[in-house]
Amino acid sequence: MAIPVNMKLASAIVAIGLASSVGGAAHANSFTNGYFSSNGGNGQFNYNTYATGWYVPGDSLSSYTFLFANGSADTCCTYGVNNNVFELWGVNNGGPDQITAPPGGGAYFIGQDGDFRTEPIEQDITGLAIGMTYTVDFDYAFSQQQPFLGATLQNWGVSLGDSVVQYTPTGTNPSHGFTGWFNDSFSFVADNTAETLSFVAWGNLPVPPFALLADVTFSQEPQTPDLPGAVPEPATWALMGLGFAGLGFAAYRRRQGKDSALKA
Repeated sequence: MAIPVNMKLASAIVAIGLASSVGGAAHANSFTNGYFSSNGGNGQFNYNTYATGWYVPGDSLSSYTFLFANGSADTCCTYGVNNNVFELWGVNNGGPDQITAPPGGGAYFIGQDGDFRTEPIEQDITGLAIGMTYTVDFDYAFSQQQPFLGATLQNWGVSLGDSVVQYTPTGTNPSHGFTGWFNDSFSFVADNTAETLSFVAWGNLPVPPFALLADVTFSQEPQTPDLPGAVPEPATWALMGLGFAGLGFAAYRRRQGKDSALKA
């Protein structure tokens, strides 16, 4: 039997509403500048450079956190506090390894000392959905400040708000070395509509171990039916109500047609 057009339309509206209730509407959040491309150029955070949306708590002496353009970390000149030239070991200053560009295509990366004045680099993110899961994906590498020497163990710790800190695998970086880039991703559940995303480097020896960070992305994971909170939003309820009204009208029209046929 052919299905009336109006019933097809109503069924389609209901299907759209149900799909929205299962998948969950994507919430726009304020995360920005994950590739650090909007910035003040090479330099030390809180002293002579910045990256839009990101900050290091405290003053210029609270953290040894630097911004580098690709190809500049082992060449002149990046300046730190008191205009001291700052470099990482690479082939351009006597190191054995080339400091390659981040694999995600970013033109800049962060370098942070994991043993000296360790403070995180952070971004405050708004527009989160409470109870939703968010994925932080990023590229990282390990290096060492020139002219120091000695092998190091290093990692990055990542957190969102008051969540438990998650760590990358601890990597060994040989003296004067550069490990190359790795990728990792962590998932966090938002407890509030606004949370602080935080990255902090760790290194085991004071010879300065530098952890590098690039290509950060932040995205909401799709909601699945078995997760708490899979409830239609107001707009979805409106669509579903319209759909059910359409189904009721279609049923009424069918009854009217049957009654007319019986009277005939």
